[in-house]
Amino acid sequence: MEQKERILCKAHELFCRFGFRRVTMDEIAMKTGMSKKTIYQSFANKDEIVDAVVEDILNKSVLMCEANLAKAENAIHEIFLNIDMSQELMFEMNPAVYEDMEKFFPAVFAKFFRYKNNYISEKVQKNIKRGIEEGLFRAELNVDIITKFRIATLFIPFNQDIFPYGKYNLAEIELETIELYLYGISTLEGQKLIKKYKQQRFKNN
Repeated sequence: MEQKERILCKAHELFCRFGFRRVTMDEIAMKTGMSKKTIYQSFANKDEIVDAVVEDILNKSVLMCEANLAKAENAIHEIFLNIDMSQELMFEMNPAVYEDMEKFFPAVFAKFFRYKNNYISEKVQKNIKRGIEEGLFRAELNVDIITKFRIATLFIPFNQDIFPYGKYNLAEIELETIELYLYGISTLEGQKLIKKYKQQRFKNN
């Protein structure tokens, strides 16, 4: 593993566990077994490490979303494929990462905000339209409103006023909100598929 990749890998682990703000350059150095001087040869400061970690997460998310879209049997199947992706990304993640990014790393948050409101929003909207065309989502849905609603609910699990860290698991909250969303927009035919994919997912896990 190259030096830069090794730094990002270990920093990612620390950020997911403790959030961005609490992790120091000393801790990253200790985790990687490198001196801070060596780390500064690859990154000028912690902000650059945070930016690189978030960039890597976003790039991987895009690749996984596109792969899921390519193999999805229908709109509901696409969402279930993306559930597995989000579960992998959120596994043991500290919800402080979102708040820390917004408060202490505004440039990185701006990049994430664009991703959320451009790429994710477009994917959600296309999925809803596909589901309507397939007869799996209710035809009377206001696509614009439901898209915005879904984007907003994606980040509810990170709200520690509602879901205090330690009491709730991010992945579990996300799973519950996705299921609530799906049943809310699906036709009877769509609900049959939800049950089908839930059973398949249960068997595979």
